[in-house]
Amino acid sequence: MSERRIWDISQTLRPDLPVWPGDTAFSLERTWKMEDGSPVNVARMTLSTHSGTHADAPLHYAADGLDAGDMDLSPYLGECLVIDARGVSNEIDIGDLPHIDSADRVLFRTWDAFPHDQWRSDWLPIAPETVEWLALQGVRLIGTDAPSVDPQDSKTMAAHLAVLDHDLRILEGLVLDDVPEGRYELIALPLKVAGGDAGLCRAILRGLA
Repeated sequence: MSERRIWDISQTLRPDLPVWPGDTAFSLERTWKMEDGSPVNVARMTLSTHSGTHADAPLHYAADGLDAGDMDLSPYLGECLVIDARGVSNEIDIGDLPHIDSADRVLFRTWDAFPHDQWRSDWLPIAPETVEWLALQGVRLIGTDAPSVDPQDSKTMAAHLAVLDHDLRILEGLVLDDVPEGRYELIALPLKVAGGDAGLCRAILRGLA
């Protein structure tokens, strides 16, 4: 039996990682280097929980929402559908979607190549009506390679609030460059951060066959 292929769809944390304007930049400070046979290295990291690939907790858009330490993992584990939305302009609307046949999790690829080395504000958001429609199809989690499901200049966070209304989960900042459209097994593990409104996430896809 051959091993199923794995795609690592997480961003690599590094000092020049682009972050949301005004957000905490990533830094790594070595506090104890391996010397004289010491078996460990120790470092101090500074970053936002929204850096890189992350899972927004309900606390991100509702004062009484669950924090990243209390989120159920089940929405982040299981079969998912990857949709190529690179031909879409302005925002992902209902008319842009194929028929979603029993997909519990949907991930959208919007970049030709993920912008690892720069912050770009022209990402493709998801229309709140699309979130509503996906929820009615039984979708439990929405993922995107964009830094947010809402436009950068949004003052209402309409798509986030639609996610909250239907108790969905969000993955943002995925790297889907080499992932063909189709069905996969998603394994995404957000950090359990008590009081955090998001959790950094290591996310992989595994082929179903």
